[in-house]
Amino acid sequence: MRLTVYFLFILLPLVAVSLFSNFQSRQMLLDQTTERTRAALTSSMDYIDVTLQNVEEISTLIATDTNMLRLLDQSGADLSPQDVANFTEVLKQLSNITSINHMISQISVYHSLSNVAVSTTTGSRHISSQTQQSWLQLLARFGGSGIMYTLPDEPTPDGKTFGQIIGADGISLVRAMDLNNPGRQPNLLVVTLNQTKLLDLIRSLLPSENAQIVLLTDERKPITGTGDITEASLEKRMADKDTFQVEIGSKYYKWSLLLMQPQSEVFAKTKQIQAYTYIIIAISVLLALWISWAVYSSIASPIQKLMQGMKRAGSGNFNVKLDNHRQDELGYLTQAFNQMIYDQKHLIQHGYEQQLRLALTELKFLQTQINPHFLYNTLDSIYWAAKNYEADEISEMVLNLSRFFRLSLSKGTDTFTVEETISHLHYYVRVQQLRFLDKFSVAYDVDEASKPVPVMKLLLQPLVENAILHGLEQRERGGQLTVRTYTEGGFLYMIVADNGVGMMPERLDYIRGELEHIFGPDKSGLSLPPWESNKDLYGLRNVASRIRMVYGKQAAMEVESRQGEGTAVTVRLPLDRCKETFQLSPEQTEPD
Repeated sequence: MRLTVYFLFILLPLVAVSLFSNFQSRQMLLDQTTERTRAALTSSMDYIDVTLQNVEEISTLIATDTNMLRLLDQSGADLSPQDVANFTEVLKQLSNITSINHMISQISVYHSLSNVAVSTTTGSRHISSQTQQSWLQLLARFGGSGIMYTLPDEPTPDGKTFGQIIGADGISLVRAMDLNNPGRQPNLLVVTLNQTKLLDLIRSLLPSENAQIVLLTDERKPITGTGDITEASLEKRMADKDTFQVEIGSKYYKWSLLLMQPQSEVFAKTKQIQAYTYIIIAISVLLALWISWAVYSSIASPIQKLMQGMKRAGSGNFNVKLDNHRQDELGYLTQAFNQMIYDQKHLIQHGYEQQLRLALTELKFLQTQINPHFLYNTLDSIYWAAKNYEADEISEMVLNLSRFFRLSLSKGTDTFTVEETISHLHYYVRVQQLRFLDKFSVAYDVDEASKPVPVMKLLLQPLVENAILHGLEQRERGGQLTVRTYTEGGFLYMIVADNGVGMMPERLDYIRGELEHIFGPDKSGLSLPPWESNKDLYGLRNVASRIRMVYGKQAAMEVESRQGEGTAVTVRLPLDRCKETFQLSPEQTEPD
């Protein structure tokens, strides 16, 4: 793994330079494309500016044409035959203008007195809506001598659009007639630009089929363009980060040209270079991995296996034997290591067997320390004497004590089932209840699944004794002793809890420290260390030492206590080590 990391670190500069070069080439292509697109859009925008200026000059000529103004002034509110003739003459002049200028699709004149709109495409039409009449007249007065550009979908007060009233299909130049007359009538001139011609001017700028070009007003409303040019669609595409966008504004107007194109098309020319770059990087990484694997399998792996074998041997495991099929220097070292472990194992075998016998003897000694033989023969005599003198409490106490010792010494086995352990324990508890005049009660919570599990005898009795003497004895009344067993996650849990006086934090820390010495990972479990021979915590040390010897490193004992609230001791035993016949834990069968 370390070799692979080193090789990859060596490749990092190459990868960084390759990626940087690829990024720079993409950036240069983007800059060049942007410049070319700006130049093309600027040229088209200049042509549109010239076209708009030309249309504005034509509108000025129409708005100041004396003959046309005379014809409009001669027409009154009622449409007389002469008025119709005048409108026909106006329409003829307007048609002549549209025929020579292809950028104008139609020209319309609104006559305010008669409310007639004369158009080169629809002829004359009377506008009957009072709201529309007022809006058109207001538009003529508000505009003054200036020019406005209005889109066909511009709404009007009555819910119609400007295009529906005038008949315009594109953006229209709107201005008042009779510009030089301050007292002019609110007659309106509408010059509509040819939508198709405008689109033809900008369509040629499209670099691809997926590109889109749009001519926008100063309010960012689309005038014409390719594709879907609704405002919502344009906003969505403009917000797309993967879209290449270039926009050029007009020098004289507030219009702008916007070109949008997928970035994937812009960077299409760099894809091949990018692919080559990635292929080179992939080949380099694979080559580094192959070289590191070759070095690892031939050198690093054998050394690592040899190191692991030495660690296992150093921890006391002399059953190590390394596979060796090599004929080189590393093969010779591995063979020498296997021979050394074999010789070492045989050298210590006799001494280890003697130490194991010593451990078994010590365990039996611990067991017999809490199995008092000398009392059993006299208990029966005391019981009958108490019965003769009608001392019921003494007789019951002696009877329970006799049963307790009878079960402790009977059967010739080292284990009880959990159910037998609880029954056996109850005799002892009953003796203590009689001794303390029933100042505490006892509750047993034994899970059915835990009842048949065999455990070493007298594991719980020292813990119950500590709970009574150190926890419940100092309470006046209301003492509660609880014994609980259950199985969970491959372990048997046995809990002894009381609601006694609890422990000081310093005392609890001391007890936990002593238990850590017994259950520590470095403790072999074959014998007690020197400090465990003192009489402090005798019962707790006895139980903990036996558990560690028999049930191994997975076994545990935990103590929880709160001052004034009580104490709980939890014993955890692995179920796979709970056997009917006593045996040492697996790690004790390995030499130290």
